[in-house]
Amino acid sequence: MTRPLRSIALASALAAVLPVACTAQTPSTPIAPPPVATPAAPLVSGLPDFTALVQRVGPAVVNVRAEIAPRRASRTQMPNEDEIPEIFRRFFGPDMPGGPQAPRGPRGGGNSLGTGFLISQDGYVLTNHHVVDGADTVKITLSDRREFTAKVIGSDEQSDVALLKIDAKSLPFLRLANASLTKPGQWVIAIGSPFGLDHSVTAGIVSAVGRSNPYADQQYVPFIQTDVAINQGNSGGPLLNTSGEVVGINSQIFSNSGGYMGVSFAIPIDVAMNSAEQLRATGKVQRGLLGVGVQTITAESAKGLGLTDTRGALVNSVQAGGAAEKAGLQLGDVILAVNDRPVNMSSDLPPLIGALAPGAKVKLEINRGGKTLTETVVLGALDAQVAGAPGPAANDDEDAPAGAPGSNPLGLVGQDLTPAVRQRLGLKAGEGVLVQAPGDVAGEAGLRPRDVVLSVGRNSVGSASALNRELAKVRPGDTVMLLVRRGAATQFIAVTAEAKAG
Repeated sequence: MTRPLRSIALASALAAVLPVACTAQTPSTPIAPPPVATPAAPLVSGLPDFTALVQRVGPAVVNVRAEIAPRRASRTQMPNEDEIPEIFRRFFGPDMPGGPQAPRGPRGGGNSLGTGFLISQDGYVLTNHHVVDGADTVKITLSDRREFTAKVIGSDEQSDVALLKIDAKSLPFLRLANASLTKPGQWVIAIGSPFGLDHSVTAGIVSAVGRSNPYADQQYVPFIQTDVAINQGNSGGPLLNTSGEVVGINSQIFSNSGGYMGVSFAIPIDVAMNSAEQLRATGKVQRGLLGVGVQTITAESAKGLGLTDTRGALVNSVQAGGAAEKAGLQLGDVILAVNDRPVNMSSDLPPLIGALAPGAKVKLEINRGGKTLTETVVLGALDAQVAGAPGPAANDDEDAPAGAPGSNPLGLVGQDLTPAVRQRLGLKAGEGVLVQAPGDVAGEAGLRPRDVVLSVGRNSVGSASALNRELAKVRPGDTVMLLVRRGAATQFIAVTAEAKAG
């Protein structure tokens, strides 16, 4: 017990012997302001009591049961994974759990349990597309245990919204919130039927808004991310603020196990209602189409583009005959805003465009070569887009001419393309150079052999010699943007030339 005291006494003695050394190590000003004498007023006090809120809004939340009739099949035949409807796979993952409520495959029939909520007193119900997708019959059970067979007015996979209708009057319904007022840190609650447990209430906060969910094929939805406990059966239920207003529809969870892990996603109510109104009017949802491919701007690509920051969406492809091409947008443009709404990252662009109707006039703020321009674009229709067949990779170019040596600062070895290969790749005459060897620097940046370089910066290249001429302009330490075709995809790759040793 005496050893620690001896150590302290020794340190004190050293401090007394060496006062000058200690004083020299003390900063003249503190690294941070000292604590104030009077504590600051708390920014958060108390916890909310959701009792009154749940009592008021609970009756408008309904159970949704989607029924799939048995299909004729061999008794021993199990459905393939791609035959299992999305309603069975969305919350279960690759290992679907067993149990009395676990759904069966489509040939054996089965039920999908979810949640919905009334948005009008005459029986309109919102839920998720994946809850009712593929169902033969949809049953709605109200909080007073009345059951109705619902009519599916329409369902939209991209927004994951379905609009149902039951034949009833004077029903309780939920009010809708102003979606723009939803902010991170706000309290929100969910009411649903996780694992079939009716009207379960969970609470948490908004973790983020405008979230792009990389695990869902829903690029037109700026999700609300929350830490509210959402599980199987919560799909389609309301996400509510402390005023009892709907801010979103609970749609997905991030999970490795099939259960809640603290990351849940909800469809903002304005996006959901946009889809619902179109479904009621026409039975389908139409979205505007700009006709560009975009990518994220990294710090290195911002340097190569001469940008001061990484805001915006970098245009890496322009659809032939599309709205963007007609308006004059070019490869390498950076879209900064849509109708004065900022585009901070590439994932912000699809929801802004998709929320607009085909034929709408859109004002785009773009950066082109360091200059800020404004272009007006008349949007096309997304559902009219014809998806081009994926172009073959350039690895079948066995009879192409030998590559020119990598006589450029990047050490990149290019190879001319034959007319036959250009045609197979869907390229124009004199367009593109095959990468025979990317060199160390470009290889580390992500360039691969058999990629096709379409341009260096804004300058198109159609031969290995043209590629060398453009790259010869690159100085040590410069960052150059290579527009690259890989299979059917096009992207910019930022490559920084090695700086000379000083």
